[in-house]
Amino acid sequence: MLVVTGATGQFGRLAVEALLRRGVPASHLAVAVRDTDKAADLADRGITVRAADYDRPETLAPAFADAEKLLFVSANGPEDLRIRQHTAVVDAAARAGAGLVAYTSVVEADTNPLGLARVHRETEARLRAAGLPTVLLRNGWYTENYTAGLADSVRRGNLVGSAGKGGIASATRADLAEAAAAVLTAGDEQAGKVYELTGDVAWTLDDLAATAAAVSGQPVGYTDLPAAQYAEILTGAGLPGFLVDLLVDSEVQIARGALATVTPDLTRLLGRPATPLRDSVTAALR
Repeated sequence: MLVVTGATGQFGRLAVEALLRRGVPASHLAVAVRDTDKAADLADRGITVRAADYDRPETLAPAFADAEKLLFVSANGPEDLRIRQHTAVVDAAARAGAGLVAYTSVVEADTNPLGLARVHRETEARLRAAGLPTVLLRNGWYTENYTAGLADSVRRGNLVGSAGKGGIASATRADLAEAAAAVLTAGDEQAGKVYELTGDVAWTLDDLAATAAAVSGQPVGYTDLPAAQYAEILTGAGLPGFLVDLLVDSEVQIARGALATVTPDLTRLLGRPATPLRDSVTAALR
């Protein structure tokens, strides 16, 4: 049995679809989800649906039962909450005797200065301490982190941020989910491997603005703001404080090169180039 956590979320659903495309029978798939009603369509396709809530540790070990492989999709939220949730998942996987654990970490987690990397370093350490056979899927930035709100920026004719000239070697969620499926269906031993999963090119926010202008036919520029001013804009947009802090820190660290590394790991797993930025921008503005 191959168990996928967070399978009703954006990444988890894409991973399930990728696993099915790669020939994993629905009868050999289980999804561990907080709201089983949201996975009704997966159940209709023959996938086992199990209730599992990162905030209810007692639900996790039963959901991971008979898992030869476990795709552990990292949680969202404040740092202390995520560490507590991830600790519960690791402990439950160990109790359930789960086989290979594929954990969605962040690129260069052991050295990355991003604030959010702390959660991933802690989780990776806990996986090692638990003695679980683990493969690390160190995902780069999602391209969708920027394209999701790009249409509004095009309407305004301006994109704002605090990333300066920092490069962002992003990849799409779909590409990263497909890479996870490739690892989980690989014929060779994966325990102990570390994949640094990035796009093929590190682009800047100036590049993003120029691409949006070219695709839309509208003038779009990029305005680099001091971190405090960018935080005010995000707060004014109604984002919760922890998310404002995370996004602003990420922009500041991007400006210092935190997400500029390009590796071939993703394209090797995909067997093709990663989705180009222009394709993602085109899809977002369609």
